[in-house]
Amino acid sequence: MIRIGLFALLMTLALPAQACRLALALAVDVSGSIDPNEYRFQMEGLADALDDPVIAEALVFSQAALMVVQWSGAGEQEISIPWQRMLSLQSVNRFSIQVRNTERRWSTSKTAVGDALAAIRAEFPKVADCQRKVIDVSGDGMTNDGTDTAYQRSVTGQSGITINGLAIDRVGRAVTEFFRKHVITGRDGFVITSKGYSDYPRAIEQKLFREIIQPAS
Repeated sequence: MIRIGLFALLMTLALPAQACRLALALAVDVSGSIDPNEYRFQMEGLADALDDPVIAEALVFSQAALMVVQWSGAGEQEISIPWQRMLSLQSVNRFSIQVRNTERRWSTSKTAVGDALAAIRAEFPKVADCQRKVIDVSGDGMTNDGTDTAYQRSVTGQSGITINGLAIDRVGRAVTEFFRKHVITGRDGFVITSKGYSDYPRAIEQKLFREIIQPAS
């Protein structure tokens, strides 16, 4: 009820027709620490979250642009689903189906968060009309390859892009703290913790809800 009420409040805001309020790049970790079942947890969880009626309607209301990137070690980033505009519920549904059907690109590589940020940042000029620009990074480890993460975070923030993190911590909060200290940026940047992969669907839905519907919370 709270979620529906918040979305109803959002819908009362006056916006120009066809104005893109949000460009959201969804970055999925496919490094060697992630087994095939854990990869499916990520993709199915993301697709299920996009199918949530409140999130889907908010994406359409925001005329959002979405993109999915798989990332792993240095130089290993792939745009699995290029930018698409969520102009209708059918658009969101088609995007969700594409997410479910996305094949994994790498499986035995290292973790290069900095390289992922640099590669994704380069794609945002294609959605320059969108008011807010956000990178949503999911991962279960800390940088052990590639360019410096903190440097790439700084450059990304200076470009006007917010970085949010979904930290997958099996034990403790080491990944969460890494994301908090070295990855997230922007005034509204935040980290959501997933307690292992079975918790991922809950965490990604919470994260998308906050990014799309409650960006200032």
